[in-house]
Amino acid sequence: MDIAPLIARVARGKYGSQHLGQDEAKAVFSQLLQPDADQLQLGAFLVAQRMKGESSAELAGFVEAVRSSVKGFGEATAPENSVDLPCYAGKRRGGHAYLAAAIKMRDAGVPILVHGIAHIEGRVTAWQVLQSAGVTRANTLSGAADLLRSEGMAYIDLAELSPDLFRIYNLRPRLGVRSFANSVARLLNPLRCAGQLNGFFHTPYGELMAGANMLLDQKRSLIFMGAEGEPELYADRQKLIVMQQGGDSFRVSYDEEGGQAYPREPMTLSLLKRQSLTMLSGAFDRREAAVVRRMCEAFEWAAGESLAAGWSEEV
Repeated sequence: MDIAPLIARVARGKYGSQHLGQDEAKAVFSQLLQPDADQLQLGAFLVAQRMKGESSAELAGFVEAVRSSVKGFGEATAPENSVDLPCYAGKRRGGHAYLAAAIKMRDAGVPILVHGIAHIEGRVTAWQVLQSAGVTRANTLSGAADLLRSEGMAYIDLAELSPDLFRIYNLRPRLGVRSFANSVARLLNPLRCAGQLNGFFHTPYGELMAGANMLLDQKRSLIFMGAEGEPELYADRQKLIVMQQGGDSFRVSYDEEGGQAYPREPMTLSLLKRQSLTMLSGAFDRREAAVVRRMCEAFEWAAGESLAAGWSEEV
């Protein structure tokens, strides 16, 4: 298939660029994912999409392209109340309170699949914390599914999940800008968990990712502006939260806790990791305790429970 005409539609500039349809996006990215893809076309498409901005349909098509290349996708299944937790940002200013909530919910019987990038320069990743906490890393989707049933939690890295997307994800230093590969990785939900908690950094991605999940037939997801881009709610101030249920999405909010704001200054990575492990052991300050409580409520909803008191749909 000659994808040059489709790339041209995306790359026509500020006033001429067009969004691709879902099937068109899948076709283009399926070809560009191949290790022998034309690197000029790949670079042009990634940068053109960055300048234009992705649509929900394009994101859904990109996700479908990656899923079709993931070994075991659609064969390995997660338990009914499982929650997908994509962690692709890492942290440098505050401990991983959302992982403390994840461990707590795992122990309460909610299976949780964590996927992400094992190493991010200058940041502490989810895997670096979970590894120290004894969580097992899977090499295959079937292995991850087995771990959810036997241990209640599993981690799988994008490097094993989709080597092709991992390669494109790591082009950022050469491109000089972030590409849509990051958002696609967050939306993969490789075991098709019924629930998903998904963080983002830039405001427009709340509605875009919710729209993509609707097109991908995601059962339910909570998509929100998270701490440093990770799937961690704030306690001290309101942030954008989009709730997606089947073919509907709407904004929700919760009562603010007040108190200490999220840290603004970077910490040493060793101190940050120790702080995260301290939280995983159950020791929190006031802000951290509020975040863990809200995250547990989010996990419960994603696992199929009713939304907790204090949450409401925005009018």
